Order: sequence, then structure tokens, then C-alpha cells
Amino acid sequence: MPTKSYRQALNEALHHEMGRDPRVIVLGEDIAGGAGASGQKDAWGGAFGVTKGLLGAFGPTRVRDTPISESAFVGAAAGAAATGLRPVAEIMFVDFLGVCFDQIFNQAAKFRYMFGGKAVTPFVLRATFGAGTRSASQHSQALYPIFTHIPGLKVVIPSTPYDAKGLLIQAIRDDDPVIFLENKLLYDTVGEVPDGAYVVPFGEANILREGDDVTIIAFGRMVHIAMEAAGQLAKEGISCTVIDPRTTSPLDEDTILEAAEETGRVVIVDEANPRCGMAADVSSIIAEKAFGALKAPIFKVTAPHTPVPYAPNLEAAYIPDAKRIADAARAAFTYRKS
Repeated sequence: MPTKSYRQALNEALHHEMGRDPRVIVLGEDIAGGAGASGQKDAWGGAFGVTKGLLGAFGPTRVRDTPISESAFVGAAAGAAATGLRPVAEIMFVDFLGVCFDQIFNQAAKFRYMFGGKAVTPFVLRATFGAGTRSASQHSQALYPIFTHIPGLKVVIPSTPYDAKGLLIQAIRDDDPVIFLENKLLYDTVGEVPDGAYVVPFGEANILREGDDVTIIAFGRMVHIAMEAAGQLAKEGISCTVIDPRTTSPLDEDTILEAAEETGRVVIVDEANPRCGMAADVSSIIAEKAFGALKAPIFKVTAPHTPVPYAPNLEAAYIPDAKRIADAARAAFTYRKS
């Protein structure tokens, strides 16, 4: 199977779906790449290179650079979806969704419900998230718990190139609005990705590693950090199951609960802030539905309840790392009820 980067996998998904379905359009700031003085098309492919080549392949009618007005083009995408197109809008940073939140949670998320299931909104909103690039407080947040809270939205957080391509294709074909979030530090990660089209279904978690002692549940880039911690713990004789939910809405509760019941010890790793985050949400599900199987308290490893700092040393301390995950797993493993 070919090896490709996370960025390439997303680009392939967009090329394939735009070639397959003429209703798919792409819009956002700088996504066309710009012709520039030389007239060269697709010079950049957006701020992160994901949309490179789309303008040359599909033309300016279907690949639209927009003004710097997120509320305008996100609203346009929601309206386009309601009239039969399948738009993919790109917001450079998830932090900017604050200026177009009404169009997302009061409009796109509610159309199907308000019209009794007669209206569909096949709308994908791509955005980057995550700390670690020295982008400071307004460009580094992990806001997926906010969108997970909203009924009517589907929320996708791919952690690997394979999942990125399959989940994006599934998102574009889905008839509901999908918030599709990409950690900036994953764009250059590589993995095996088929050349052809395939889908990764929503609501099906991926078990990356199986163990008997501790279950580690992680989201996005934290999946890779959790795997690093699990490798360290294996050398100490502590075997871990590592689960990547892949989507937070819908959430694969069955896989999470089954793993929690098998090991009796759970660590949840979430780059989002701790209050009302995914770690808190998953903890409550396990406490409610699998409490009797627990051999130790549920341990959460999250960012602190602060804005993302700019200083390199503080930013490094802000992001959950393998040491903190391993320490939590050891604490769960060695816990003894009094």
C-alpha cells in the first residue's frame, strides 16, 4: 500500500470527491492558492497546502477564494448545502469559528430538525486545531467539545493519514453538517493510504493496541502520544489498550465501555481544556455505565484550564505528553482500594 502524508491523504479525498460528484464545491480564504503575478495556479493550496491542485483541476466556479469574512462564507456554505450543493468550507483555525457560530449551531445544525427531516445539509467545515506551533492563544485551541455539545452536528477528529482520507470522504457524502478537525502537527505524519476511494464510518472507534491492564482513550494527535506512552509502559510489564474514537459525535460508546470493563482501569487523554471537555464526557459515560467494573478511579490527562500560552516552555507544559499519560496509567495500575 502506498505511503502518504496526512496532508496528501486529505488532498486526495477532495480531488476524488470533486471528480466524482459535481455538486461538491470548496470555499475559504486562500484555498485556491492564487494565480499570482506569474499566473501560476495552485501555488500554495491554502495555508496548509491541503487544497493544492483543486483550482487547476476544477476551476474557479467550484474552488472559491473568499473574503476574510468567516460568517459570510460559512453562512453561504450552509445555504448552498440546503439548495443541493455539497460544500466543503475551510476555516484556517478552529478558533475563528467564534465569529460564525450562529450560522453553525443555530442554522446548519438545526435545518433537518426544524423541517421535520425533509431538509438535508450536506456541509463539511474543515478547520485546524491544536497547540505546539507557537501560534498563541487565538490560533491553538482544541474546541471540539463545543461542537460535540450541539445536536445536529457530526464531529470528526482523524489521527492518521488513512483515517483522514476515509473520514473526509465519508464526511463529504454525509447528509448532515460535519465539523472536520485536523491537528496542525499531523499534516506531515505519514502512513499507508490506498490510492482509491474508501470510507471510514462515523461512530466506529479504532483500537490501535490491545492490553489487559489499562485502557487509554485519546483524541486526535493525542493518540500518537498515547501510543508512545503505551510502548514505554509495556517495557515495565503494564499492557495497555489504546482507543481512538475518531468521531466524538457520534461516539462509539460500546467499544469504550467494553474496553473499560475488560481492564477495569481507564486513562483519558484530551488536548482540550478539562471543564466540559471530552475527557469529562467520556469519564461520565464510563462512571454511569461501567462503574462496577472499575478497579481504580478514572484518570484524566488534559490541558490545564487556561488559554494556550505563547512561550515555548509554557506551551510544552500545556500539552499532554507521554510522561503524564504513563504516570496516570501507573497510578491506575497500582491503585488499591482501601
